[in-house]
Amino acid sequence: MSTGTIILLGAFAGLTIFLGLPLVFLKQLPQSLKYFLNMLATGILLFLLYDVLSKASEPINTSLDELRTHHTGTGIFLLNIGLLVLGLGLGSVGLVYFNRLVFGRMRKRTASAKVLEQAATDSSSSSSLVKETGVMSSPAQTESTPAMLALLIATGIGLHNFSEGLAIGQSAATGELQLALVLLIGFGLHNMTEGFGIAGPLSGQRVSWKFIILLGLIGGGPTFLGTLVGITFISPQVFILFLALAAGAIIYVVAELLGQAKRFRAPEIVMWGLLVGFLLGYATDLILTYGGA
Repeated sequence: MSTGTIILLGAFAGLTIFLGLPLVFLKQLPQSLKYFLNMLATGILLFLLYDVLSKASEPINTSLDELRTHHTGTGIFLLNIGLLVLGLGLGSVGLVYFNRLVFGRMRKRTASAKVLEQAATDSSSSSSLVKETGVMSSPAQTESTPAMLALLIATGIGLHNFSEGLAIGQSAATGELQLALVLLIGFGLHNMTEGFGIAGPLSGQRVSWKFIILLGLIGGGPTFLGTLVGITFISPQVFILFLALAAGAIIYVVAELLGQAKRFRAPEIVMWGLLVGFLLGYATDLILTYGGA
């Protein structure tokens, strides 16, 4: 199989995320269903967090075994640990400061514009965030809007999918074409469920097609990029860094989603959503394991 074919298949595996995104366009959803979908997204993310950290630990454990048995490779081990900590920090705490800096300024500009227009109570007026994303939200709120949550989820999933693309590309680069094909099929199915996770916070919202396409490209496009990079060269350190970034971003988003869930006084729906989402992610991972990935 040619390199070009592998790259095209990697792009296809990433773009299957669009199969789950049309969930956004379901209108007039009951409040209970909206929270269930949010928790479904959270459950998927919790499984991805487990999966990501497990995979990131593999090269670290390998370097640790090398250090323990042969007393060599101290520098590589410390580098791997440092990249893991750096990625986790940038992906979680870094997003807190990024959110405060970027979206905080957007809210302030929007609020100032509304005061100048004397339309603070006009529900039909739109904020600058709406113009960018096509999602209606209140500029005065202090928590993350559905659009922001969807963007953050897509970013975390995109980083995770970059590492999946690396696995596909590196398998092809080392001649393991059968494994590469299994990964392509499994990751394609897995990305479809990730589309559900991105769509969860936006269910019942007014969303533009442009924003949906943007979310799909952010979440699924990195699979193609990772495949391209993985075929070009093999680097455990790049693998660790992107997995750690993905894990950090997932931690941040899960904290946001669970914070919103506290307002919904139906813990059984919250827990069912978490359970179903986690099992959905686990089921797609079993497909990969069964195929020998």
